[in-house]
Amino acid sequence: MKEATDVLKIVALIGLGAVVLIVVVPLVLAALGIVFSFLVGLAVAVIKIAVVVAIIYLIVVGIRAVLR
Repeated sequence: MKEATDVLKIVALIGLGAVVLIVVVPLVLAALGIVFSFLVGLAVAVIKIAVVVAIIYLIVVGIRAVLR
């Protein structure tokens, strides 16, 4: 009977591993994809803001130079 319980434990561990591979791994990868896309979007937004600030700064400096 001890061998049967050992075999049952091994089968249960293999089943748990299969569930982890089939269900949990895709969910984790999807969550990482969402986080990665958010970070890329945030980086693009920061770059756009920096470009706008630089253009405004150049316009202000140009107007200041013309008025001198």
